[in-house]
Amino acid sequence: MSGRTASSSRPASVVSVDVVLVAYRDRKLHVHAEPLKKTRGVSLPWGLQAKGESLDAVATRIANGVLGFAPRWMEQVGAFADGSTHPGGSTLSVCYAGVVPWAASEFWRDIQSVSAFGERQRRMVAATLAAIRSRLEQAPIAFSFLERDFTLSDLQQTYETILGRRLHKASFRRALQAAFVVEPTGEWRSEGRGRPAQLYRYSPRKRKNIRRGVRLDLL
Repeated sequence: MSGRTASSSRPASVVSVDVVLVAYRDRKLHVHAEPLKKTRGVSLPWGLQAKGESLDAVATRIANGVLGFAPRWMEQVGAFADGSTHPGGSTLSVCYAGVVPWAASEFWRDIQSVSAFGERQRRMVAATLAAIRSRLEQAPIAFSFLERDFTLSDLQQTYETILGRRLHKASFRRALQAAFVVEPTGEWRSEGRGRPAQLYRYSPRKRKNIRRGVRLDLL
């Protein structure tokens, strides 16, 4: 595994790369966290930079090592050096946020229940959630949580979970129409009683100056 969650004997001056992997399920955001062997706490996946390796490449390698695939959306959130304890003993941690569709794993935790992390990694999780919310209009983050094909209800629930508030159905669909970012697949999915729901796919139209997310002021 490329990511690390156990204590390290490396010098304390080593810079770590920590990755906050976030997934969506059952109207909740979850973060990937593995238990530490010598304590009752948990840790984000982290690793060290190899010679000649970029920080972006390190983060991608760590995510691949944990889940077996790279996040659909990943960005550097910031650097954290507040003197708090890190599982690897580093004094500086560069944090990346990664958004992934749900993958079976015993290590997902509700993003709102992260008290088992150390102080520095708790701050990383909070910064990741803030970054995801702030980037919703500019990047297709919400779509990165979903499978390739989804219903508009799936998408709306994802936005509601990220934003932490309910959205008006008609306003949400008008905002989607204005953004030109989805198209119907021609397929339908049965959702119990009632008529089947139409499936859509993220497919932004190539238009000058178009945003790749959905304008939040329209929701």
